[in-house]
Amino acid sequence: MSLEIKVPAVGESITEVTLAQWLKQDGDYVEMDENIAELESDKATFELPAEKAGILRIIAQEGDTLEIGAVVCAIEDGDAPADSADKKEEAPAENTDTPAATKSTAEDAENPDSYAAGTASPAAAKILREKGIDAATIKGTGKEGRITKEDAEKAQAKPATPKTENKPAQPAAKTEAPVAGSRNERREKMTSLRKTIAKRLVSVKNDTAMLTTFNEVNMQPIMDLRAKYKDTFKEKHGVGLGFMSFFTKAVTTALKEWPAVNARIEENEIVFSDFADISIAVSAPKGLVVPVIRNAESMSLYQIEKEIITLATKARDNKLTIEEMTGGTFTITNGGVFGSMMSTPIINAPQSAILGMHNIVQRPVAENGQVVIRPMMYIALSYDHRVIDGRESVSFLVRVKQLLEDPARLLLEV
Repeated sequence: MSLEIKVPAVGESITEVTLAQWLKQDGDYVEMDENIAELESDKATFELPAEKAGILRIIAQEGDTLEIGAVVCAIEDGDAPADSADKKEEAPAENTDTPAATKSTAEDAENPDSYAAGTASPAAAKILREKGIDAATIKGTGKEGRITKEDAEKAQAKPATPKTENKPAQPAAKTEAPVAGSRNERREKMTSLRKTIAKRLVSVKNDTAMLTTFNEVNMQPIMDLRAKYKDTFKEKHGVGLGFMSFFTKAVTTALKEWPAVNARIEENEIVFSDFADISIAVSAPKGLVVPVIRNAESMSLYQIEKEIITLATKARDNKLTIEEMTGGTFTITNGGVFGSMMSTPIINAPQSAILGMHNIVQRPVAENGQVVIRPMMYIALSYDHRVIDGRESVSFLVRVKQLLEDPARLLLEV
């Protein structure tokens, strides 16, 4: 008796998922609650567990888009591999006179009637489809003749044999001069996450009155403060003192003074929040994700640093939950870690504003009538002009600049 495993409901707004990766192969024995596949929605990646122990029979392939409730695979009744291996070892000893008992394991693997012979693993099948190669033309080197991923990668499409006819010799065609360098192309299906990112970014550009205002920050005071207290800070709290906690603290302080920057539009109303849930843009293996630091306005620097480390680690391991990426009233993105000197970040809808941090560069600036070299950073605030006026946006960014250039204000809240 087999049990069908279906795509579970993972959120109210999610109607379909993409089968990102099989963690087990067709025919493998799986334990109950063992993770057998990774499913990717437009918000997060999550694992699919086996609902019973038995033999896995794969139905959906990697890259398939599946609706909620669609059948992914089936699990048939079956014993663990160790039990079947013991039975195979015992059989020759009990029936040494029968012809079947004299066959070796290697001969069984070459048996064309074997279930696995000529069958490609999910990963191998995907590679063969991309190459346009028929699995029937490949001799598998895996267990019982299964076609492995390595077999598929080594496989080459056989050129079609031209038909020979008795025709008069034709003059040789002129060949074009070869082009130096590789000119290969490859196509990849867009993931659900990437499709959602694309759709939302276009929607924001079309549906908001987005503008960007710029300023620059002298980062010397923060760098001096970090240099003085970083060892004590790490020894006491177990985390390093980074720039993101200062920016988060500065933003939450400025949001209290300019609440429109923390607001959003819902139908014909503007919703103002008296809390600051700060979304932090993180580059993950499968695309940009934006986990949320809840009630950041009530956190200290070390609490913010710990939360950022936790969320960033989950993002890079594709372990973020939908709840951890839902909500948020304001976003901070740091393109400076990739070397960006200036950019205009796109608003993270339905929020109304986003702050962009950039690269710190030693530049000459004027201080007290003299030219000095200081570590300077450009900061950018993109905002929805339907909610936030120019006075509010500029004043908010100036306030953030003041707090960063005098970090003692962040601690004294003045």
